[in-house]
Amino acid sequence: MKMEGKFSYAARFHRWRLRHLGERKFVAALSVVVGVIVGVLATLLKNFVWKLQDLVGLVLEKNEGNSIYVVLPVVGILLTVLIVRYVVRSPVRPGIPNVLHSISRRKGELSRHNLYSSMLTSALTVSFGGSVGLEGPTVVSGAAYSSVLSRFFHLDYRTTILMLACSSAAAMAAIFKAPIAAIVFAVEVIMIDLTTFSLVPLLLSSSAAVMTSYFFMGHDVLYPFEVKSSFVVSDLPYYIALGILTGLISAYFTKINIFITNRFEKFTSSWERIVYGGLLLGLLVFLFPSLYGEGYDAINNCLAGDYSYLYNNSVFFYLKENYLLMVILLLSISLLKVVATSLALGSGGVGGIFAPSLFTGVNVGAVFAVLVDRFGTQYIDKNNFALIGMAGLIAGVLHAPLTGIFLIADISGGYLLFVPLMITATFSFITVKAFAPKSVYHSQLAQRRELMTHDKDKNVLRMMEVRKLVETDFVTLHPDATLRDLTEAISTAHRDLFPIVDDEGYLKGMVKMDDIRHLIFKQDLYDSVRVKDLMYPPEDFISTKDLMEQVVEKFEATGRYNIAVIDDGKYVGFISRARVFSSYRKKMSHFSYE
Repeated sequence: MKMEGKFSYAARFHRWRLRHLGERKFVAALSVVVGVIVGVLATLLKNFVWKLQDLVGLVLEKNEGNSIYVVLPVVGILLTVLIVRYVVRSPVRPGIPNVLHSISRRKGELSRHNLYSSMLTSALTVSFGGSVGLEGPTVVSGAAYSSVLSRFFHLDYRTTILMLACSSAAAMAAIFKAPIAAIVFAVEVIMIDLTTFSLVPLLLSSSAAVMTSYFFMGHDVLYPFEVKSSFVVSDLPYYIALGILTGLISAYFTKINIFITNRFEKFTSSWERIVYGGLLLGLLVFLFPSLYGEGYDAINNCLAGDYSYLYNNSVFFYLKENYLLMVILLLSISLLKVVATSLALGSGGVGGIFAPSLFTGVNVGAVFAVLVDRFGTQYIDKNNFALIGMAGLIAGVLHAPLTGIFLIADISGGYLLFVPLMITATFSFITVKAFAPKSVYHSQLAQRRELMTHDKDKNVLRMMEVRKLVETDFVTLHPDATLRDLTEAISTAHRDLFPIVDDEGYLKGMVKMDDIRHLIFKQDLYDSVRVKDLMYPPEDFISTKDLMEQVVEKFEATGRYNIAVIDDGKYVGFISRARVFSSYRKKMSHFSYE
């Protein structure tokens, strides 16, 4: 009875909403709710991680030296894997790619365990030293709540996707207190179209998330950095050089991440992944303690020009006055952060790559500025270059130059460095595209042709599935059937195409009515002519596993109106040009925001 009451209240509210609230007003109101929910989630996750890190810190204080760093990441990853296996009991997929996959293949629906699983497991991974970020898990958790709300309120596909974009923007806005950058992130990375329908909800959700974050956490920001010197024209060549360098590092970041995670997927045992990956990660953290966790403290120190984070708890502590060692350490952690991140993810940890990208960027910018300051012909502001290095890595790793520009402009408290941010981000993006055409987020989806882009035609085709468009109402005939059998089939069929299928279900050919029209009235041939003498082999065929883009290409290449669908040589049915384009038009109307 209680469940019936809940459903009846939901149905009543749904009817009331349809009568009294226009679609745009309701979507706007719901976007505020999403923003508040995600703001609370981001706050809870951050505070939970801080509490866990305090507990882990007590363990570190009781151990002399830093040998405990070798073990802690293994413990965190082990706890994460145990929770995934025995509590969640379902794979916890990578952060933002999980949202993109749900958009392209699951109509915006995420598994309900994402309401909590990504946050819980990423908190354990990060707190025990996993070198990953919390941004991706926050985005996934927020998207899961948006997905649940969308199903509850019976929202259509386009509005569901808009709600996922709102939650993604809200997550970034709450974490970085950068609402404009968050909206740009939703457009560039989540691939939402910025239209009159989507703009207001994105603005409202981002604003609501920021205000919620302010309410619980005050006005403190992750990066309390203030730009003290503005753009100097004479620094232009250095900003271009930094853009090219960050583009190259971004390509390295992308390829290393894909290589290591793919290698770990080949392990048959999850315990092997934990041991090998966890211990290798622990060894890296032992040698370079600044690789521990998200790395935001190290980022803030670097932005302030304080490089003590390179030596704290490190075996290199007593060599901190050595200039060459400082350069080597800056370069080392710039190159090894992605290795640490990939080891954490590959061995079973959960987290994102946003924070590691920022960490890498700030250190690349710092080492670049230190070297230019030492060997260049003029003074440059090292802190500014460290800041702009982050924009270069975000632009390169995420393939999101506008996100990099607006995020760093927002968190630095002004737009004094807007021009150099644009220059560095642009050159980074151009450079990385030459070596890594797809971002880390998009590469796996692109391989499976599941990637959504701003090309609506391709997006709609990728949402269509061959198996749902197969037509099976064709009369089949055996190769040994006679012309009489064919004539009888013609009299009852409403199709003019007849597939010829043998006893095992293999398609041997086809007969078209137009091709045998001249024989229909020749009764003397009815029993002497076999169907196998009249059939012609299929000019082309498709499989139910083929992508709709391939199907459209085959229709264009052959000029046919019907193409046979065959799986492993066996006849399944036909797919027609008319049905494909009818389905295409229908989905396009659901997909469009206008």
